[in-house]
Amino acid sequence: MSTIAAVSTPNAVGGIAVIRISGENAIKVAEKIFRPYGDRKVAEMQGYTCAYGIACDGDESIDDCILTVFRAPHSYTGEDTCELSCHGGLYVSKRVLRAALKNGAVSADAGEFTKRAYLNGKLDLTQAEAVMDIISARGEAELRMAEQLREGATFKKVRVCSDRLLKILSGIAAWTDYPDEDIPEIEPSALRSELSGIRNELESLIRTYDSGRIIREGVSTAIVGRPNVGKSTLFNCLSGCERSIVTDIAGTTRDVVEETVRLGDIVLRLSDTAGIHDTDDIIEGIGIDIAMKTAENAELVIAVFDGNCPLSADDLSLINKINKKKCVAVINKSDQEQLINTEILQDKFIHIVYISAKNQEGIEELEQAVKEIFRIESDSFSVVPVANERQRRCVERAISSLDEGISIIDFSEMYDALNVVLDDAEQSLLELTGERITDAVVNEVFSRFCVGK
Repeated sequence: MSTIAAVSTPNAVGGIAVIRISGENAIKVAEKIFRPYGDRKVAEMQGYTCAYGIACDGDESIDDCILTVFRAPHSYTGEDTCELSCHGGLYVSKRVLRAALKNGAVSADAGEFTKRAYLNGKLDLTQAEAVMDIISARGEAELRMAEQLREGATFKKVRVCSDRLLKILSGIAAWTDYPDEDIPEIEPSALRSELSGIRNELESLIRTYDSGRIIREGVSTAIVGRPNVGKSTLFNCLSGCERSIVTDIAGTTRDVVEETVRLGDIVLRLSDTAGIHDTDDIIEGIGIDIAMKTAENAELVIAVFDGNCPLSADDLSLINKINKKKCVAVINKSDQEQLINTEILQDKFIHIVYISAKNQEGIEELEQAVKEIFRIESDSFSVVPVANERQRRCVERAISSLDEGISIIDFSEMYDALNVVLDDAEQSLLELTGERITDAVVNEVFSRFCVGK
């Protein structure tokens, strides 16, 4: 493979920029663009050692620099790798990269360093995918989950199921191919029990997908309610800044204001919407229509009610429109006299929270209600997760094949047909781990990476 190079730090000004070079000629490229101080020679440097010197382009010095050398196979990619750490200016890092490209390296594609780590057996595919999850983690829960994946948690669990399937396939093949040998006859009930056990293990993996997706991607959430109940105040409270205009004038919010916020361990992709009520104002009516569509499409609705006054006709109309959604009823203005008739809310909503958005009170109770709705407990962050849609599809295909295999056992003894569907299940699991996978899938996985990783 060619020797690749890229800037591995963000495309922004910082204290240090790192230019990474990897491939069979990485040491030779580094030797041409780096002059160590003293008598050291780049070609003689051992792995895991550094040298201080000058990055240069021909006879022209570019910047003071530190070169770190990693010798194959003891590097991230499994290849000879050099990393040049220079001052973190955009122009400086581009000059050093340009010098590397002029002297034998080629520009790395998105995710190509991690792709090479996968191809060289340093990571399985689930671990490689976890690298981007670590980079994009926005909180402790996401980071913990990504670290589990990088350490091989999903691979190990899937591999156990794969090995059990392989043992079954080997037994079926031996029994059908060598009928005259002294091989124990296949017992259908024991075989069915074993397949059901594998299926249950895979099903437990699938159940982690929604919790994992919520932790990684967040929950699309609409804040709805009639005008002046405190929607925008709650939105600003959760956002930590004045994103929505708050006034005593009804109908201030006419369009959807969006923000991504963190509520404990959960990310909410939050939308503040126009107050929902009957109106003859055409512009306001458009905003209300948009608000209702936003609520219909949201995974979670936070319905805000004014605790300082009884439920209005607009409140009752809203309740009837959202009663089939995953919803938290938020009674705002808990710091004032409570005049709201809560019996109706208790009849319609499972989760009711009292808050004072103005005083930022009751937010922990709101967080707990959201966790309960999505069944996210503290142990949700320690289970072995299915990390993404690709992995979920692989597990679902394997389960479908196992179901077909169990049906064959229940209604016939067509072991040739059973062998085919169980082989399909095995192939699905091997595709998940990356042990058997097409180039197209590999390229699609790594295309989502940033350049330089």
